[in-house]
Order: sequence, then structure tokens, then C-alpha cells
Amino acid sequence: MIRKFFLWLVGLGFTGLVLAVAAVLGAFWYFGQSVPDHSQLAGYQPATVTRVHAGDGRLLAQFAVEERFAVPISAIPKRVVAAFLSAEDKSFYQHPGIDLPSIGAAVIKNVLLVVQGRRPVGASTITQQVAKNFLLTNEVSIERKIKEAIIALRLEQAYSKDRILELYLNEIYLGRSAYGVAVAALNYFDKSLDELTVAEAAYLAALPKAPNNYNPITKKPAALARRNWVLDQMRDNGYIDAEQAAAAKAEDLVVRERGGAARAQADYFVEEVRRELAGLYGDDVLYKGGLSVRTTLDPQLQGSADKALQDGLIDYDRRHGWRGPLAQLDSVPEAWHAAVEAFERPVAALPEWETALVLAVQDTGAVLGFADGRQGHLPFSELTWARPWLEEQKVGARPKRTADVLTAGDFILVEAVVEDAEGEAYPENSYGLRQIPAVNGGIVAMDPHTGRVLAMSGGFSFGASEFNRATQATRQPGSAFKPFVYLGAFEEGFTPATIVLDAPITIDQGEELGKWKPANYSEEFYGPSPLRLGVEKSRNLMTVRLAQQVGMRKVKEVAERFGIVDNLEPVLAMALGSGETTVLRLTRAYSELVNGGKAIEPTFIDRVQDRQGQTIFRHDQRRCEGCLADVWQGQDVPVPPDTRAQLADPAVVYQIVSLLEGAVQRGTGVRLRELGIPLAGKTGTTNDSRDTWFMGLTPDLAVGVFVGFDTPVPMGAKETGSSVALPVFKGFMAQAMQQRPVVPFRIPPGIRLVWVDRFTGERSNPGAEDAILEAFQPGTEPAFGEAPRVLPDVGSAVAPSAAGTAPAAGDKPLPPSPSTTGTIGSGIY
Repeated sequence: MIRKFFLWLVGLGFTGLVLAVAAVLGAFWYFGQSVPDHSQLAGYQPATVTRVHAGDGRLLAQFAVEERFAVPISAIPKRVVAAFLSAEDKSFYQHPGIDLPSIGAAVIKNVLLVVQGRRPVGASTITQQVAKNFLLTNEVSIERKIKEAIIALRLEQAYSKDRILELYLNEIYLGRSAYGVAVAALNYFDKSLDELTVAEAAYLAALPKAPNNYNPITKKPAALARRNWVLDQMRDNGYIDAEQAAAAKAEDLVVRERGGAARAQADYFVEEVRRELAGLYGDDVLYKGGLSVRTTLDPQLQGSADKALQDGLIDYDRRHGWRGPLAQLDSVPEAWHAAVEAFERPVAALPEWETALVLAVQDTGAVLGFADGRQGHLPFSELTWARPWLEEQKVGARPKRTADVLTAGDFILVEAVVEDAEGEAYPENSYGLRQIPAVNGGIVAMDPHTGRVLAMSGGFSFGASEFNRATQATRQPGSAFKPFVYLGAFEEGFTPATIVLDAPITIDQGEELGKWKPANYSEEFYGPSPLRLGVEKSRNLMTVRLAQQVGMRKVKEVAERFGIVDNLEPVLAMALGSGETTVLRLTRAYSELVNGGKAIEPTFIDRVQDRQGQTIFRHDQRRCEGCLADVWQGQDVPVPPDTRAQLADPAVVYQIVSLLEGAVQRGTGVRLRELGIPLAGKTGTTNDSRDTWFMGLTPDLAVGVFVGFDTPVPMGAKETGSSVALPVFKGFMAQAMQQRPVVPFRIPPGIRLVWVDRFTGERSNPGAEDAILEAFQPGTEPAFGEAPRVLPDVGSAVAPSAAGTAPAAGDKPLPPSPSTTGTIGSGIY
């Protein structure tokens, strides 16, 4: 009887086992029909950070959805692997994807947890976690666990253990915005993986289950306990011995803020790079593709450009008065420091500026209060610039006392100062009044031989406005366009010594448009003058007459050939720079003057590499035979081919550069002469001073500056490119040329330098008064006693058709009009 009962019991158990196995197999078959396809992991690449570097290797920016650096398993130190295996899956290299003993233990434990009303625990292997993280959700259910197990078994059949572990260690979230072990090492300890101690590796391995529960700052005891548990597991699993474990446990858990690589700051430049990368590869690759981008930026020049532009905008703004405090309180509260602390700092304020509250106004200045309870003094001598701003950029009377500018309860911006304008030292805790400029501008510095943008700033503050005035603002360049009118004339046989009449001229613009009467900025006329003076002194009337003779079709062709304007309207006003362009485009055109007339393409990016290090973009596409030699064996130095298109005769463009040198030595750019270096440049100012420009050149650097209000309005009486934009260029160049070699402008073959009188264009002798060396193409230079060529006066009145289609060079000029006088219009200058 007992035997029968035993056999029945065995049979029942066997039947139950068969049914259980069948149920498991059935569940695996049923749920296996709907699990995601694991084969998609075959080519999986984790989303990694795109890093953008300056030309010297310094980090500029990172673009990412999740901050992650993918590291191959072969590069992950063994102690890091050992820590994670000990904490998460000690039998990883032995099980087939699921760990049956661990599952059994978890089932028993979960029965007890359910009875207690607590959340059940899992027994997931690393393979199962990969299955869940990549292919499933975080849903807590039997169905999800079954699918997880099915996928884990399939993953183990399809991929090596090392590949599965690599996916896990690069994908897992470990707190502090760190995805993957490489970023976690940086974010917690400011170390690379191979620099981690055993204790630090153990702490990282303690985090996967619940990073927030083991925060090393807010929950340090729990974090230490969990880390020490991992160290015990590493000892028990044979990865470290007892002595190593004890030493690691004795180590404190100290978080170090991430310092990282040296960084450079160039917000407008970086945004231009981001837009270009997004256009080339799309947002998905940009933010997840792990690109490595080497840009053209020179951080030193960028710092100089930012400071020069900010200083120039501040200087202009101070000339036009004080617009008042940021905000005002009716009275100074007793807890004034709390009021300052709560006040929102303007985004556009420079880092060195502080927000302060005026606590009291005195004869000697103002008493200031700061958010941290400090007090300071603002001397009256730091307020003398703060004349009240008036409409049309005018200013009121100079302040005579502190109360003319400030009242108690004013919130203002200030900056620490140590001495006054005469160099006398201020007392400690002295401050100067500051104001965010209402005007804005842009600056571009370019290598004229390659088009590489070395520095670029598009405004006073990127935080306040991302609009880039160097690349996005299309404005009239005014006289900065004139050199290209003269270039067209030189191509048609004119010379710098050709005489043009500087006298009034009236242009009939056609029915209902009235008559245009351009004028020189000085509102004076200078009679017959060489073309050189037309550039050096920026003579509008000479330029208009020259454009009439050459023809606006020629001017249009030159402007489009040099990429200044895409479709210039061929009317005479365009000769004075009324066609809109950008700082970047005009800087490129000036670069093509100084580089000998070679076409260049502006670029912000030198090279882009993918996550495998393969170059997928390179700005310089030239093939250089011999450049990739492994060793130096006395062979000739390779010479890369020059594939740039020739836009103009090098002799002609040098003549223009020579005129622009004269503008610095004797003309509208004479303020630059004190720098004592070879410089060429041209100012630009438009009607009512709405736009101010300076375009400057050295033999190896081209710089463009624009300053104006975002909504074009007059910048005030007597404000021109010379007073507003040129100082920005000067401030930049004074810094930029400290570390760059000083070389003269290069003279191409086919140029003859001849002494002439700069006021008459006639041949002269060296050392004679007003004698200069003028650049001529062979056969065009004047002989002694020979009068220079004189441009025929085309008269004062031009028919509407002529204004739009102006005669080409060599055409018979229109007859002079008897009306050569009249009222002078503002013109463009």
C-alpha cells in the first residue's frame, strides 16, 4: 500500500513537472511571438556626445540628448568590470542569459514580500537588463519578465558575452546626468576610467539599482554601506583580496566637481557651427552620433574680438547718455540685501558687472548695497558720463551732482574700479556705473588665404539675443563698398592717378522718383582729384561719376563676382553701398582683395570625424602628394596645389589694397596709424548714420566690423564708421597682432611703383612734398611732365535710362548740363 502511494506521488510529481515544463515552454512560445527583434542590436551604437573643439584643441561645446561616451569593452579596466559583475551578476560568464538559482531564490523572497505588502524584487542578469533597457519597458509584470528572459536567451545565442557587457556598461544610467561608466567616472570623480581606484569603481557599481538612493552627498552613509557591500562581493568572488578590500573600505567617498578639458568661449561661433552640422547631418546625428568636430576658431583672437566689440559698443553707448536704472523702489527696505538678492540679474550683463541697490545719495557719490550684505561706494567721478539720453541719440546736460543721475532705491549695474581717469587710486570697494548698450554689432576675423573664420562675434550678449549680426544681419555697407567700384574701373584701364571731378551732380531717377543729389560727407567739393583721393577721403561725388563712366553693369558684375551681393540692382546709388550684405560676406570679399584675387569659401569647420575616428568632412579638399610620408628622408617639402579660382588680376587687386593702405595713412582710417603696423582699411557709413562699418586688412588677416541698432535708426550726429566701428577694429588689432608676425603687404609681379604727387597724380621725385609711391600696371604710369588721364565730366543731369543702365567704359559720355549747382542731399557716404 505504501509502495503504491509512493509511486502515485512520484507520478503526480512527474506529471506536475511535465505540466510545469509544458506551461513554461508554452509561455515562451506564446510570448516569443511578440517580443521585439533582438537582431536590431547587431549594429547598435549608443547615443554619444558630439564634441566641438577650437583650432587649438580646446573644447568649445558638446551637443547631446544624453551625455555618454562609448568605450569598447577592451578599454574598460578590469577592476571596473569586476565591480559591476560582483554587484549585478557574478555568474555572468557562466549562465545562458538567465540565472535559474537566482530566480528560485527571488521567487521565495518575493512570496514573503507580497505577504508583507512590499514591492517584489527581480533576479535579472546583466543580459536581461540589456534586453529590458534596449527592447522593453520598465513595466512590472509577469509578461514583461517572461519576454525579458526570452530575449536574454536569444541575445546570448546571437552575441558574445563581451559585446553584451559592453552594451550594458555604456548604456546604463548612473545618476548625476551620467549615462555609461565613462561619463559617470568624470561626473563623480573627475577621472577617466583607468584612473579610478578600486573603491571608486565599487561605488559606481553600487548605483545601477537606484542612483538617487546612494547619492554621495545627500545620502552618504547609505552610499558608503552599498559601496562596502560591493567591495565584499568583489573579495568573495576573488577579484580582490581581504587586504585590498579593507584598504578600499577605509577610503573616503569624495565627489570632485568635473573640471574637464580646457574650454574656450565663443557662443555665436558655436551656434553657427551647430546650424551647419545640423544642415549637413541632421539633428539625430548631431545630438547622438558622437561626432568630433575641429573648428577654425582661434581662442585668443576670439577673446580679443569679444572684448573689442563689447568695449566699442559700451563706448558708443556712454557717449549717448544714461537711460536710467534697471528698476526702482519707492524707498530702501530695511532688509535691502534680500531685495537685491531677489532682483533678477539682466542676462546681457557682463560677468564682471554686479547688481547693486542705491542705499543713499551723497555729494561725493552713492552708497551701494549688494546681495551678500556688502556695501560699496560709487564716486561722483564715475557718473560724469551719465548725461540723460534724449531722442535721436542726443544727450542732456552733464550731471553736476549725484542726484542728477541716481536716487535711493535704484537698482543699477556696477563694476569694481581701482583708479579714476587720471590714474588716481580710489578707496577700497569703489565701483563704476555700467549700462547694457542699446546698440549692437558684429565682428569677423578671417584668414584671407583659406577663408577660415578665426574669430566671430554676433552681438554684445548671446544670452540676451542669439541673432547673429555678423552672419544674419543684412545691412548697407556704405562706403565700405566703394573699393569694388574702383576695382571695376581699374579693370577697364583707369589708374589710381586718373583725375575725376569732385563737384555737385544731380541724377534724374525717373518719373515720380525725383532727383537724387549725392553729396560728400563734408558737404564740400574739391574739384579735379586723383582716384586715390576718392578712396582715401571717401569722396561720394567722385565715386558716382566713376560708376557712371564705368557702367553700373560692370559694378554689378564685380559685386557678384566677389560674393558681396547676389543680385545687385544696377542703379547708381548702389555704387555708394546701398545694396545690403553681411559682415561675413564683405569680409570674404576684402580677403579676396588682399590674397591676390583668389576665391575663397568662408568656413567655421576644418574637419568632422565620426565616432570611429573616420574623417567624414574636410574643408580643404586638396590632394597633397608626399604629405603623408611616414618618415623624413631628405625629400623635398611637399607643396599643396593652389586650386583657388582667380577672381581678378593680382596687379589690379593690389592697386586697391594700396589705396586702402593710403586710407589708413592719410584718410578716413588715420586713427589706426598709431598702431605702427602695415594696415589697409575702409570706413563705411550710410544715410543718417544708420549703419557704421570698418573693413580692415593686414597681409594675413581680414577683419570686418559692423555697428548699428537692430532696428535701423540714426546713430547720432557725427557718428560714422570712423568714430564707431573703427575703434572696435583698432581694439581688436592691438591685441591680435601682439602674437602675430608683422609683414608688409605683398606686391605681385606686374606692378610698377612710381613716385607721384598724391594731390595731382603727376609724376614726382622721391622726397618731394606730397610725393608717394603709386602702384601702376606697366605702361599706365605717367611720364615726367605728362598730365594724368582725366575722366570726362558726364555732367550733372542724367536721363532716367542712363541712371539705370549707365554707359560702359568707352561709350560717349552724356553732355554736360548747364545746371551744375543746387541743393545738396544727404546721400550715402
